[in-house]
Amino acid sequence: MSKNKVLYEGKAKQLFLTEKDDELIQFFKDDATAFNKKKHEIIDSKGVLNNLISENIFNYLGKNGIPNHFIKRLNEREQLIKKVEIIPIEVVVRNKAAGTFTKRFGIEEGKDLPETLIEFNLKDDEHDDPLVSDEHIKVFKWANQNEIDEIKEKAIVVNRLLSELFNKIDIILVDFKIEFGRFNSGKKVEIILADEISPDSCRLWDIKSNEKLDKDRFRRNLGGLIEAYKEVATRLGIDLSNF
Repeated sequence: MSKNKVLYEGKAKQLFLTEKDDELIQFFKDDATAFNKKKHEIIDSKGVLNNLISENIFNYLGKNGIPNHFIKRLNEREQLIKKVEIIPIEVVVRNKAAGTFTKRFGIEEGKDLPETLIEFNLKDDEHDDPLVSDEHIKVFKWANQNEIDEIKEKAIVVNRLLSELFNKIDIILVDFKIEFGRFNSGKKVEIILADEISPDSCRLWDIKSNEKLDKDRFRRNLGGLIEAYKEVATRLGIDLSNF
């Protein structure tokens, strides 16, 4: 599979065109960023681990009925994915209070929320990814009501599946960010899961010690990010013998 010019470059990934109009190559970089790139470092092999972990999780979700853009992993840093029209909304699913949420509402970190909470943020680094409502999304035509409802329904199912997956390996799924896109199969346009799911986009705490096994190790200068990501990968049963 050959890749052509870069279609898009984000903080942690690049998307390359291929010879097929409906397929892209997603390349995982070693860039670690926080606070909309106000903090930025290169951490060797982070992209490799995120690629392996995201592959594992997307395969798991696909087998459990969640349509997504993942086709196959090509090598240690690249995946072949379906080309989608990304809906410019970050979908944040929260099970416990953590991160900026605790500051926004003055809630103690780690407190269980009465029920799972879904928040939407506009994908706009320049304006710090502002929180938006369903009404904003409809007024600015980022998505229609049917799409919003479908995204919420899929996000709840993804949360259940991921919570079950991580609970089996003694990890608490505190919160996570996902993205969706419109995939045109030629017969219909379908809303499917896209982007990545990895310790970069999830808050993952050890169930016994509450040790952080995610990008908060970078955000909060805790160190040991690669070791934490390796721990997640190992518990998921990913072979790291060639890592």
